Amino acid sequence: MFRYAIVVSVQPARFEAATFKGDLEANLAEIAALGYDGVELAIRDPRQVDDEALVQMVDKYGLAVPAIGTGQAWGEEGLSFTDPDPDVRRAAVERVKQHVPLAARWDAVIIIGLLRGVVRPGVSHEQAMSWLIAALKECATAAATAGVRLALEPINRYETSLINTVEEGLTLIEAVGADNLGLLLDTFHMNIEEPSIEGSIRKAGKRIFHFHVADSNRWYPGAGHLDFASILSALAATGYQGFVSGEFLPRPDASTAAREAIRFLRRLPLPHN
Repeated sequence: MFRYAIVVSVQPARFEAATFKGDLEANLAEIAALGYDGVELAIRDPRQVDDEALVQMVDKYGLAVPAIGTGQAWGEEGLSFTDPDPDVRRAAVERVKQHVPLAARWDAVIIIGLLRGVVRPGVSHEQAMSWLIAALKECATAAATAGVRLALEPINRYETSLINTVEEGLTLIEAVGADNLGLLLDTFHMNIEEPSIEGSIRKAGKRIFHFHVADSNRWYPGAGHLDFASILSALAATGYQGFVSGEFLPRPDASTAAREAIRFLRRLPLPHN
């Protein structure tokens, strides 16, 4: 039923939950050997990536690319849609636009995670939301010309106060008014913020453009207490046809986490799993 992917960082990064970092080709070879169907590529700056070489390397291992993560532009450079500095906001919007050509090559969604930013001191929540909506409108318009979709991720309250829940995400999508803007749901964040993970999945429905799995402790699925059979059954019931992508801490190490995750996910009692 589902195709499975895992997060791989293309460039050096500090973000812990980018499960694989380091030697990209060695990581792709290992991921393919473990039986994953695809890789979610975390790319900080696409201008520093050789597109053709990257496409050839991924193709070499028979992997799809369902999504491109942009969070490292926030984590490494501090770019965001809601920074008080208009030059920083402009740079964040332009960075998303720079991802569009490569995303179009793979029919990959562009993830908007912490690139949306946080509410900075001296900035009202209303002002931050206004900047966020304007940035998403511009990015969605640019992406639509290439047939590319954007997926905004509700993230828990301890990391940002901007869009923590599915309900808030759906309200934001309505305010932006772009058909190519949807949600990326992440089980780690949902376990913190949603009263019912399955209920929120059903509420998001066709607006789910991508899906992340990590267990309650942000380790690989099966290492915590989440009921993934129930969660993924609810996801399947929405008609979701995309990938289920592992974004979890590389603990006890990346190889073990990736191996245990795919083993656990493939064994879940799901139709045609």
